[in-house]
Amino acid sequence: MQVRSFDIHGVHEFTPKSFPDHRGLFAAPFQEAAFVEAVGHPLRLAQTNHSVSARDVIRGVHFADVPPGQGKYVYCPRGSMIDVVVDVRVGSPTFGGWTALRLDSTEYRALYLAEGLGHAFVALEDDTVMTYLCSTPFTPSAEHGISPLDPELGLPWAEHLGGEPVLSDKDRVAPTLAEAADAGLLPDYQACLRRYAELRDAVS
Repeated sequence: MQVRSFDIHGVHEFTPKSFPDHRGLFAAPFQEAAFVEAVGHPLRLAQTNHSVSARDVIRGVHFADVPPGQGKYVYCPRGSMIDVVVDVRVGSPTFGGWTALRLDSTEYRALYLAEGLGHAFVALEDDTVMTYLCSTPFTPSAEHGISPLDPELGLPWAEHLGGEPVLSDKDRVAPTLAEAADAGLLPDYQACLRRYAELRDAVS
């Protein structure tokens, strides 16, 4: 398993070895030992999510209140997508920054984003599947979003879209990053750091 970290604190890429043969292919997108070495604590698994998206569907940018927040380990078992992580943690040195990564069913790369980070993706082909391993269950009152089309963020959709973006009604009317900050909806970076320390201390 190859691991790569990013400038945004709490974002890690995991690339497993794949083993093709005459029957097909085998890969292990999540491996606990590699995860713990990179992140510093095991992934608490409270819920798995499965989404199927048509070409040009954008989902996100979604995040949860911290504490407890929701860490996500995501990969694409079918199709392909551009996955985006946005730092929405107020006070973070990379606040408003983002990173984008192609996830697909060729290399089975996975992406982990820690609690407090925003997540979005665009499907590059029909029937693209996203699998999410989530550290906490879905809690509607604690879930929030910002607009994936916020011009100040400048997320890289245009270069990957084949047509008009397809969004849910909720994502289409979501506030911009600045509006969400003014409304007090965004996670606090120091609260996130305390949460990460709690998770590490729980296994020390």
